[in-house]
Amino acid sequence: MITRRNLVWGGSLAAAFAAGLGARPALASPSVLPAALADFFAPAETRGAALSPAGARIALLKQSLSRGRIASRIDVIDASQPQQVLTRIGLGGLELESVAWAGEGRLLVRAAAHFDAHGQVLPGATTRDKAAAMSVRRIISVAADGSGSKVLFEGDQGVLRRNSDLSAVIGFLRDDPGHVLMSAWDSGQVLSAYKVDVVTGQAELIEKGGWRTTAFWADHGTPVLRWDSMRGGVISTIFARPPGEAEWKPVWTARNDQAPDFYIVGGTDRPGVITVAARLPGEDTVSVRELDLHSMAFGKPFAVRAGRDAVEGLVDDQGLYLGSRYIEDRSDYDFADKSFEPHFRALESFFQGECNVRLLGADRTRNRYLAFVRGPREPGAFYAYDRAARRADNLGQANPALSRDRLAAMRALKAPTRDGSEITAYLTVPLGEKPGPLIVLPHGGPETRDSWDFDRRVQILAAQGWWVLQPNFRGSGGCGLAFARAGWRSWGERMQADVEDAAEFAIKAHRLDAKRVAIVGASYGGYATLMGAVRRPDLYKAGIAICGLSDLIEMLDYERANDDTPDREDYRFWVQRIGDPAADKALLEKASPRLRAHEIEAPVLLVHGSADPIVPVQQSRGMAQALKAAGKKHELLEIAQAGHVDWSAAKEEELMARYVAFLSESLSV
Repeated sequence: MITRRNLVWGGSLAAAFAAGLGARPALASPSVLPAALADFFAPAETRGAALSPAGARIALLKQSLSRGRIASRIDVIDASQPQQVLTRIGLGGLELESVAWAGEGRLLVRAAAHFDAHGQVLPGATTRDKAAAMSVRRIISVAADGSGSKVLFEGDQGVLRRNSDLSAVIGFLRDDPGHVLMSAWDSGQVLSAYKVDVVTGQAELIEKGGWRTTAFWADHGTPVLRWDSMRGGVISTIFARPPGEAEWKPVWTARNDQAPDFYIVGGTDRPGVITVAARLPGEDTVSVRELDLHSMAFGKPFAVRAGRDAVEGLVDDQGLYLGSRYIEDRSDYDFADKSFEPHFRALESFFQGECNVRLLGADRTRNRYLAFVRGPREPGAFYAYDRAARRADNLGQANPALSRDRLAAMRALKAPTRDGSEITAYLTVPLGEKPGPLIVLPHGGPETRDSWDFDRRVQILAAQGWWVLQPNFRGSGGCGLAFARAGWRSWGERMQADVEDAAEFAIKAHRLDAKRVAIVGASYGGYATLMGAVRRPDLYKAGIAICGLSDLIEMLDYERANDDTPDREDYRFWVQRIGDPAADKALLEKASPRLRAHEIEAPVLLVHGSADPIVPVQQSRGMAQALKAAGKKHELLEIAQAGHVDWSAAKEEELMARYVAFLSESLSV
């Protein structure tokens, strides 16, 4: 079984190599109660881990909560004996978010402090604290023995005042661990790159960005990529420049609201040549390859997996390529070094096929690895793996309050569709497996995807005794461009039919209560909720639409009016996927729930951030007006000053309680 509370798995993996899959997990006892709502929102206990370049030590971010206040620390442990704490560094009431090594002897810690509306510090507060009106983030540099702590940019009060978030490290210097490269807003309110001394905290300006610049990435000590933002940050033009040259040249246009088709993996041992993941014209999937910044030429893929995008690259301490991660149902890898394959399979076997094993990186010798393990019944745990010793050690859980026996299991389904195709869906089974109500949960995007993983919303719904279905309908991302393209211009049609077919398959296969089915979703999932209520009043008895679209023509008008991209790239992107208001007006009207509100029978809860820049709040306000005019039961809940599903954990906890109450009432018989 998966150990949880401070237990260390220190045995050899030899048995796992020989035996393959371990024993199947036991079913939960009927007497075990599901986790309570508050348990899902407990601050993480183990918040991060970092392996030193030589692989000798591991730094762990730890946090405890007492009487509503946090106490944070860093434990530096011996990688060969992880139960041995070498140094414990207390950092008081700061909230720690991540950690990295700057060379073998010094740590960089991303920390946050929170303030109330009057500018007074809230000691020990976290990002979920309702009283926090503003947060300030900094990088603290501290020696591995706990001495000599410094706030980076210390001494430059102007930079410190101008930047509430001063925590972006854009590059490590392989031959100079005493410095890192960071970005910050300068006196002209332009994002610029700085070289920062990790011992003194002093910074030197090395590069100024443009007026749209929002990020840099550096290699071999030089900024070589620059992101310039458009459309409120939804779209970025990525510029590249090899070391020694002055001119920045555009290399890619990236969307930040869909599964990425371009991202940075790492460097190479050749200046001016980096490793990226990209889907080039004519290719179906995203794959990892080299990019020569001198010629702007992409190399051949290191690996290609049919129907699966590479979602992440794996690199060692030097940023050199080790492998590509894919999502089948769980995470899987193609390794550059094929000899690591049996080690990874042994790790998977230990977790009995229940968890994703995501490798976070390796030391310089590629012997020790860090992994983050998460699955439907494991909210997250850090492990260290020693390749030579074939040994793995549990370094700590994210949330020990969520014990495995109190969480719901998941099943992967292959659901047939009405046109003879098949899609994957994930069905979460409440404790006891008693047939009952079903909550259908279509994802947002729509070109993102669900997978076999821990999902707080899903587990909260399952804790009520409800089954939860997450369908990867055609139009989803991560499965290649052809699968995504199958949903283009079929909003309200094929994409919606796939969700319905998956729901009916799950109901029939597991004898669920067909009279008690609800649909819940955010963003595109909010649209699918409303359209589902329109199309299938016989199936859905309640709907919760969070930041959802309701009028496709109005939404396209909004995209056109707010598009500041060259050649209207943003608007053309959505016309390609949704439809052309001029040529496809009838199709778009038919697929707009606001125009068909009179067909809805189920009660609808609309939730929207009042400052949403992605889907304007008017989309929910207009839907509420149409439902009111049609005499339909509904409620509109606006979240003041909130954006696109980006409210705090405290607000999310409050909303989840509202959702549970709404669904309980709507599904009562």
